[in-house]
Amino acid sequence: MPTARLISTAALLSTATLLSCSLAACAPTERDAGRGADGTAAASDRPDENRLRQQTLDWRDCPAPSPVQGGGEAPAPLPDGTRWQCATMRAPLDWEKPGGKTIGIALIRARSSGDADDRLGSLLFNFGGPGGSGVAALPAFATDYEELRTRYDLVSFDPRGVGDSRGVRCLDPEAAEEAEEKVDQAPDDSGDESDALVELNELIAAACEKNSGDVLPYVGTTEAARDLDLMRQILGDEKLHYFGISYGTQLGGVYAHLFPERVGRAVLDGVVDPTQDMMEGALGQAAGFQLAFEHFARWCVEQRCTLGEDVEAIVETAVDLEAELDDTPLATSDGGELDGDEVISAITGSLYSQSFWPALLVGLEAVTGGDGDVLAELAEVLGQHGSGGGDGTEDDGDDDGTDDDPVDRSNENDAFRAITCDDSSDRYTVADVERRMPEFLETSPLFGPGLAWSALSCAGWPVPGEARHPEVSAPGAAPILLVGNTGDPATPYEGAARMAEALGEDVGFELTYRGEGHGAFDSGNPCVRDAVHTYLLDGRLPKRGAVCEPAPLPEGK
Repeated sequence: MPTARLISTAALLSTATLLSCSLAACAPTERDAGRGADGTAAASDRPDENRLRQQTLDWRDCPAPSPVQGGGEAPAPLPDGTRWQCATMRAPLDWEKPGGKTIGIALIRARSSGDADDRLGSLLFNFGGPGGSGVAALPAFATDYEELRTRYDLVSFDPRGVGDSRGVRCLDPEAAEEAEEKVDQAPDDSGDESDALVELNELIAAACEKNSGDVLPYVGTTEAARDLDLMRQILGDEKLHYFGISYGTQLGGVYAHLFPERVGRAVLDGVVDPTQDMMEGALGQAAGFQLAFEHFARWCVEQRCTLGEDVEAIVETAVDLEAELDDTPLATSDGGELDGDEVISAITGSLYSQSFWPALLVGLEAVTGGDGDVLAELAEVLGQHGSGGGDGTEDDGDDDGTDDDPVDRSNENDAFRAITCDDSSDRYTVADVERRMPEFLETSPLFGPGLAWSALSCAGWPVPGEARHPEVSAPGAAPILLVGNTGDPATPYEGAARMAEALGEDVGFELTYRGEGHGAFDSGNPCVRDAVHTYLLDGRLPKRGAVCEPAPLPEGK
């Protein structure tokens, strides 16, 4: 399951999808029988659910993303003139009470560019996080998926608790920034610094309960998977075609477990290990980021950089630099400071894509000479910042997706915490972290401490989590293509094999990419893209054991 997020995955990654037959070839399921071509759903023995399935979406030209979605300009039309359309789908706030209050789920789509006879349906995307706005992300990545649009409508959404889908709101941005500046995210000991970290997490949890307590129990991955199935029905598809990246692979796995017979053509890229609890996931990420940094260091040596004569020396340089700036931050030219936490943020953010490696090299060399500006900018651009966002349930029992008390920043951080803590039943203490710290230090002296302490992020959370790790077994589901990247820092390569085993025999089908960065499709690797396109468009899987090799590493300096 996802552990502490080290960077905004929705801003850096790409996606994945589920396997099925075309609409013309599939027989309707009993639950969906009788749905019309306009996408309205069939009759049901539960009238409240039937009412929701029969809703018609009011698609309109998309406005600019709201501040809570991340802001920016309205999405421009695609090169062929296709305009982006947005709508709001109504779903139960509590899926156990479908006749109760509803929640608005924000959707975005671009219609298929191909012939109507070739159209397979809608392809739904989740770009990771958890907490990233799919409404804001899909247009940003649209050129990567243009070939897929020849047979699919491309569709994404803000999962519940995210962006304009009742975005969870915790501390206001100013209060969050002020509180976080006083806390070391990787305490040196279990004294005052660790107590302060626990107090910060409890402060955030209390703010989440105060500002979003009515929605907090209902933002977990299981609820989001049920929303996916409602989308499938309203969009008029017999099967769910799906492309999930990073956390989106967990969502796809949970969907397959809940609705195995409704899995269509699916790709999961940057695969989460579903067998790990929160602490195990953090330890796995420590190993993943350590490996990725050593790959960067090896490239650095090849570029004749000045950070050290070999990989071991460069790792030691980074560890010493973090410790030094943790004690005495370095002033930057804009009047700010570069501290140890920001050094780690800049490094981890840069490891999400090898295209950032040259900038990281420049930044690390500069800071060893007393200039922290480049690393500070990398931390700001690639790191994790911001808080807040969302709205309350209206008195009439429905939420229209609007924000009566708007904030001016994305709520991605708050949504990440809320979804993660709703999913995980783990509630760790300082003593738990202390007991496991030697393992983390041995695994990664650079990333281990921060990831170990991140296990405290659910301290004081007002909602009990669902389980230690997600259930993804899906016997009988159609094949799901899993793309594992051997150099992936955030979702280490081993997770793809474990997801394949957990999904079940003849369901999980693994493709290996020997590359760098988080995920594989968004690397642009022709082999990976051809395999994904062939499966999603033609239904043909790559050969078992297939491996895609990377392009040459970027030139330095």
